[in-house]
Parts: sequence; structure tokens; C-alpha cells
Amino acid sequence: MTDPGSFEHRVRQEAMRWLTVRTNDGQDEISSQDLLDFAIDGEPFRLLDAQRGIRKPAAFAAALAIRTTYTSPSQERPYDDNVGADGLLRYKWRGIDPDHPENRSLREAMRLELPLIWFFGVGPGVYRPVFPVFLLWEEAASHQFVIDPDVARGLVAKNSPVEEHLRRYILRETKQRLHQPVFRATVLRVYQKRCAVCALGHTVLLDAAHIIPDRHEEGIASVTNGLAMCKIHHAAFDNLILGITPDLIVQIRPDLLDEKDGPMLQHGLKERHGERLMVIPNARAERPNADLLARAYQRFKTA
Repeated sequence: MTDPGSFEHRVRQEAMRWLTVRTNDGQDEISSQDLLDFAIDGEPFRLLDAQRGIRKPAAFAAALAIRTTYTSPSQERPYDDNVGADGLLRYKWRGIDPDHPENRSLREAMRLELPLIWFFGVGPGVYRPVFPVFLLWEEAASHQFVIDPDVARGLVAKNSPVEEHLRRYILRETKQRLHQPVFRATVLRVYQKRCAVCALGHTVLLDAAHIIPDRHEEGIASVTNGLAMCKIHHAAFDNLILGITPDLIVQIRPDLLDEKDGPMLQHGLKERHGERLMVIPNARAERPNADLLARAYQRFKTA
């Protein structure tokens, strides 16, 4: 561990506190431009390097931050940061040289058990910060580190089998701390922070809805399996009151169309029947996957 009174220790703590405030306790993303606003002792301090994925300030003992750049669903990712069979995340080295300075800086952060910030790309130049994260061990043959969003430390060890109940726990907690916030930030960005069904633009009332639930094998945490929805329309979608056709037309369950109730049913649901989604992503590659919509719509029709 670093000295709690050191400049490096203060930067880590202050940066995480600042990010908590600037991202509304993790509800909002932050741009690379806005990250330039961070300062300590009245002086600007970079949390990201302009070109490098691993940020190690010159005076620091170890890396401060890592980055995963956003990749459109139609493009291949330059680095494959994925979940292993044990439920733990992996973060790739810079290149394949173990002695590259950036790889050494991560190794030192691992040795000192230092917290890092993971800037996960949710759009071009836009990030969802995840912190603190820790490096558990290194897998040199695969050119990667095992990374943990403060879930598995003290519960797992290198080369020790992870029991199934523990693997499920790690996966569940990792989804909550990394995948779900990143999924939400990505989906809300491409829908311009508006409900796809009604165009409501109050972020606190919006969810990132899965077309195919994430508990299913097809329920991938990809923007193409997501829809930005207000909480009413999200609940209606999940409970098969509202369906969306593969060509993005809203359908309301037939029995509700005949029902008489208050203004929410009339204006919020019945009047959307047969109408096209009000908000769709500009980039075609980020729009809902038609096959996933077809599966969800079939389930809606047979409910």
C-alpha cells in the first residue's frame, strides 16, 4: 500500500470522490473533455492519457487508471476484455511485452493492492467510470490481468478452483457493479437520454431495458439488446403489456385497448398502440437487433 499521506494516495481518493459527484453517484457518463476539469491542490490533473489505455502519472509508483474504449457493435474490439470461466474479469496487457512500462505499472498496482479507476467506453470519447477496481493476479501466457470490481478479493486465489456458488455470486455482483451501469450508460446515450416509446427526457425516470432478459443466454449486455424506456413503459414491456415489433412499432395487449381507466392508460399506453418508436439511435449499428425484437415480440403475442 502507498503512504496514506502521500500525494499519490490523495489523488486516488480525491479522483474517486470527484467522479462520484460528477457522475451523479454513477448514474451518468462523463466525457474525456469533462475529465479535464479534475484538479488537485488547485492544479489540473489528468485522469486519462490522450492516447494510452493505461494511465500512470510520472511521479506515481503504479498505474492510476485503465481504459476500455467504446467499440460499435459492427466493429471488432482492439482488446478483448472479457469474463473468464471463473466469473472474473480480464484486462489485456499493453501489447505482448511483459516489460512494457504500462504493464509494469499495472503489476506494481497489483503488488501494492492499489485501487484503480476503470474508464469503460460507452460512446466515442464518453466513459462510465467504475471504481474501485483491483488487480488480483496476472495470466502472463494470455497477456492479461485478472481484474475485480471489489467483489472477489479475499474470496478467490490464483490456481484455486472457484466453486459454482461462488462463481454465481461473483457474476451477479460483477453485473451489478460493472455490466449493468455500463449497459445503462451506453443505452441511454444512444437514445439521447429519452424514452424510446414516449420520448420522456428525465434521466432519473429512465431505465435501460433488455429486449431479451440478461438472465437468458441471448440476453447480452449490448446496446443492440437494449431500449431506453421510462419506468412505466419498461414495466409494461417486461410484463408483456407492451410489445415492439421488429420494425419498431409499439403494440399494446388487446385486452387493455378495450379497458377504461385513467389518463395514464389512455395517453401513456393505448395512444401509443400502432405508433413507431419516438426515439431510435442515429447509428444503424446501434439500433435494436431485429432478431431479438422478433423473439421478444413472439413472447408478447403468446402471453
